[in-house]
Amino acid sequence: MNLNERTNMKTRKLIAAEKKRSGECNCAQAVICTYGDKAGIDEETALNIGNAFAAGMGNTEGTCGALVGAGVVLGTACKNRVIAARKMREIMSKFQERNGATQCKELKGVETKIMLRACPDCVADAAEFLEEALAEN
Repeated sequence: MNLNERTNMKTRKLIAAEKKRSGECNCAQAVICTYGDKAGIDEETALNIGNAFAAGMGNTEGTCGALVGAGVVLGTACKNRVIAARKMREIMSKFQERNGATQCKELKGVETKIMLRACPDCVADAAEFLEEALAEN
């Protein structure tokens, strides 16, 4: 990956975060729409894929939607189940280490009233780790 591609990828995580911050997308959609071209996913399809992942997996405040979005892009771009699963575990581990949780309700502090990370920042983090995984692919 050359310098321009790396710079472009670094800018993309900010674009993804802004898509969430502006209310244009949910967390999963923000990641899928921003990186869909890396997986051959057009914007309309990306939005539709991410529809069901607002407020954590299936709107249950489960797994962070940004992580779900990263997994969709990674799996589609990678095209190898074993490698994609290994890289997704790495993304999840890095995200957990940085933020203290991978579950939406924990990140938002639903039960504790202590927010660990705001949604746009979760999107940026998931995007950053996705970029690293894609660069290795």
